[in-house]
Amino acid sequence: MSEAIQVTRLPSGLTVVTERMERVETVSLGAYVATGTRHERAEENGVSHFLEHMAFKGTERRSAAAIAEEIEAVGGHINAYTAREQTAYYCKVLKEDTTLAADIIGDILTHSIFEPEELERERGVILQEIGQAHDTPDDVIFDHFQETAFPGQPMGRPVLGTEGVIRDMPRATLTGYMRAHYVASNTVIAAAGNLQHEQMLDLVRSHFADLPREAASPFVPGRYEGGEFRETRDLDQVHIVLGFPAVAYADKDYYPALLLSTLLGGGMSSRLFQEVREKRGLVYSVYSFMSPFLDGGLFGIYAGTGESEAAELIPVTLDELRKVQTEVREPELARARAQVKASLLMSLESTGSRCEQLARQFQVFGRPIPTAETVARLNAVTLADVQRAASRLFRSRPTLATLGPSGRVPPVAAIAEKLAA
Repeated sequence: MSEAIQVTRLPSGLTVVTERMERVETVSLGAYVATGTRHERAEENGVSHFLEHMAFKGTERRSAAAIAEEIEAVGGHINAYTAREQTAYYCKVLKEDTTLAADIIGDILTHSIFEPEELERERGVILQEIGQAHDTPDDVIFDHFQETAFPGQPMGRPVLGTEGVIRDMPRATLTGYMRAHYVASNTVIAAAGNLQHEQMLDLVRSHFADLPREAASPFVPGRYEGGEFRETRDLDQVHIVLGFPAVAYADKDYYPALLLSTLLGGGMSSRLFQEVREKRGLVYSVYSFMSPFLDGGLFGIYAGTGESEAAELIPVTLDELRKVQTEVREPELARARAQVKASLLMSLESTGSRCEQLARQFQVFGRPIPTAETVARLNAVTLADVQRAASRLFRSRPTLATLGPSGRVPPVAAIAEKLAA
């Protein structure tokens, strides 16, 4: 581990990880709670995201306006996000305002009051957000894809929740969920920038002392099933996501699968972009992605295309999925490796990115991962590794989600048959 990175686990179970970056003038600081959509019961789906919104709506010492005014008065930024396995609250400030940043993040995590009027106002905002997502085909299609891959289980539910559940969610659900999951042992406080580790420890002891010390609730393991979802809408394009079960962060095929995703659909030089868009003009947008989880993952390909073009798009895409299982060239692997390494190394220049990386690495692996170790793992991936990962992924039961005029998109059973041939 780099000398600039230091980790301390406090008696409460709270972990503090910092990285000193002497040549910057800022500090990014965040509280990363290992809870998200996959930890929710069906009747509370969306509570993690609802809590994220409510964190900024007032504490025992600050109104919603005061939270925004205090951080912006020093030129700082504050934000949050909810994912399937994590909820994060973070801010970026000048180094001299680090104490204020720790105070505000600690305050919203431990002393939010969920004032009824603010709660109802924010409920309306979230309902608007759900409506907006529903009206954005290239956004909501991923919720349908996730639900089809993991039907009837927490991993498949939408991060935003559903309109009916959010509309009826009582205040007690939010406060109860927070007490159960926002506990010291489930939280990492990460900071990166021009700071001292001991300074951060003092701030954390002062401003996060009221985090409960109870054990965190476990999550339900994901059970991939796959299948098909179709919704016909009067749209100019059909939005398609085709996917497969993928690998967890700690899987031996994680780095081969990451490079596979990049060379297959990760840039303008990728196979899908060149074959589907540049040579054939079938789409404006096509790309692949990999979403790893603690106990599995998803590999997917998104494309938006016209109704008539869909008939050619799917066979061409399947051809590329078959080819990459046996034919990977060294130049394209080298390009993919360079893209991933460059993205990693460029992100090290951002205190915000570094802060988030440290927290996620600790929550997944129990330690910060040295950059040199990651680069070595990427450099070690061979052509055979990528082909093996492709065979492992693309010979599994697929998941297909379509939104729009999808009459010319073949059924998922036909897709599975062609890939197995």
